[in-house]
This record gives sequence, structure tokens and C-alpha cells, in this order.
Amino acid sequence: MRRAAVLRAVAAASLGALIVLCLAWELRLAPLRPGGSWWVIKALPLTLPLGGVLAGRRYTYQWSSMLLLAYFVEGVTRSLTERGLSQALAAIELTLSVTFIAAAIGYARLTRAGLDKA
Repeated sequence: MRRAAVLRAVAAASLGALIVLCLAWELRLAPLRPGGSWWVIKALPLTLPLGGVLAGRRYTYQWSSMLLLAYFVEGVTRSLTERGLSQALAAIELTLSVTFIAAAIGYARLTRAGLDKA
């Protein structure tokens, strides 16, 4: 299935980009405190589904889309309440989380029982 492979690649890329964004945001680009922030640990939960997403495990796509809702909410909140670089980074976080969720749901639908596997 060509579509499933594309959705799998999009999900993996957006998840990887979101991990990098969270690290860069809180360590260097616009941390809450000068010199870096403990909020960098928000990248840690994103590493949990990484192996399953890269392996194409359908169940991982299902539960990780729920996990990414927290990053969607943070992106919405911070894009509406912050200004400058933090607002732009929040908009990127929002875009990446929506991209991942859409790709994960699409992948889970295409690989459900009764259809060909990716």
C-alpha cells in the first residue's frame, strides 16, 4: 500500500521534528528561563512511541495520536498567549502535532484488519 507508506513516513518525520523542536525550544531558542529550562523534559514522552512508529506498529499509531493531543493543546495555548519567537515556535508545534495526528489516524485506518498491511 503506497498510501500507508507515505503516511508512515509523514508521521515519523513529524514526530522526529517535534522532538527536535521541543529540545531546541527549551534549551536554546526561547526557554522559559535564560540558559535553558526544565521544560525540556516535555520531549521525553515523544521518544516513547518513536520505535513503534518507525516499525509501523498500528497500535503505537493509535495511542500515540492521543499522546500528541497534549502537544496540540500546548501549541494552541502558547500560540495565543505568547509573543515573538515563542509564539512562532508554538505555531510550528501545533502544525507538527496536527500533521502527526492526521497521519497516524490515516495509517491506523489503512492498516486495520481486513486490509492489506503496509
